[in-house]
Amino acid sequence: MSNKILHFFFLAFLALAPMANYANTSIDSTSQNNDTIHNAPQNHAPTTLAHAETEKEFNASELINDHIGDTHDFHIADWNGHPISFNLPVILWTVNGLVIFSSEKFHHDNTGHHEITVDGQTFVRHNEIIYYADKYKTLADADKGAFNFEARPLDFSITKNVFSMLMSAIVLLLLFFAVARSYTKNKLAPKGLAGFLEPLVIFVRDDIAIPNIGHKKYAQYMPYLLTVFFFVWINNLIGLIPFFPFSSNLTGNIFFTFVLALITFIVTTLSANKYYWKHILTPSVPKLLYPIMVPIEIIGMFTKPFALMIRLFANITAGHIIILSLVSLIFIFKTIAIAPVSGAFVLFMSVLELLVAALQAYVFTLLTALFIGQAVEEHDHH
Repeated sequence: MSNKILHFFFLAFLALAPMANYANTSIDSTSQNNDTIHNAPQNHAPTTLAHAETEKEFNASELINDHIGDTHDFHIADWNGHPISFNLPVILWTVNGLVIFSSEKFHHDNTGHHEITVDGQTFVRHNEIIYYADKYKTLADADKGAFNFEARPLDFSITKNVFSMLMSAIVLLLLFFAVARSYTKNKLAPKGLAGFLEPLVIFVRDDIAIPNIGHKKYAQYMPYLLTVFFFVWINNLIGLIPFFPFSSNLTGNIFFTFVLALITFIVTTLSANKYYWKHILTPSVPKLLYPIMVPIEIIGMFTKPFALMIRLFANITAGHIIILSLVSLIFIFKTIAIAPVSGAFVLFMSVLELLVAALQAYVFTLLTALFIGQAVEEHDHH
């Protein structure tokens, strides 16, 4: 089965390889020449200006934000001053309907200067947000944002985070289909991949699901708990690998953690029994305290998933920021002497992040099971 998995990824790589793109040097060169002609001063002394541009001050904040944010392509490397990237499909729902094209058309511009025309409509990209070109020109800086839907189409693109999410889902399916197939062939002690995953499944069952949900009802929630545990863990690990096709910051994206927390909230709410709602709406306190306690209990329903969302987002994002900040010290101080110290701390933090990746998956699953357990808890009558 392991050979089949390797063959699958090899074929997938060959299929996606044409999407990798070396920057269009002809267009880049043309735009650079136009800029040079337009900006050239009357005195023939552009050397100092050109040198100043090439010696652009290193911006650590820009580096960190580029990494932890979502993008429409994977930046793989730079070659002779030109970026090499893996372009992803841009899928927009515009006023004229569906529009699909490759992010290659933007030619790596993310400042809103390069306009592209697709199906009679013109777009620009600014800070990874795609706008209608004519409306973008009229926007003030304060109006440029993801929620200005009057100036931008709905974006359903396969971004870097979406690509990583789909890839992790495929990895999960391949892993557990392989484990299921091994159990049908081997009725004895599990071996190989099944031998590695079985203790983790038993751990989720015996140490998370049963203690928090109870023996009677834990089984119906095991598929969700296992999916959450392995999905979060795998995506945490993917974010620690600093090269294509990994390196995304999916679990450090607030929208992703919001959706996970929302699913947990929906599962918890739909599973709740009458005792759960009685505890919220008619708590065991004097009725004079109801105006205080009932709003607090209702607010508590929403603070639980909110805590789930913020905890995962903050911990994963903080780890990425710390590692990138340590690497940035080499360029901030502009000396190789800081590299051994910076490298040592980066190695330490990377090892620590491996622990955090598993720990955050455990904590998210544990709190999910705890909230579900509170909702389905039965009260004994004596």
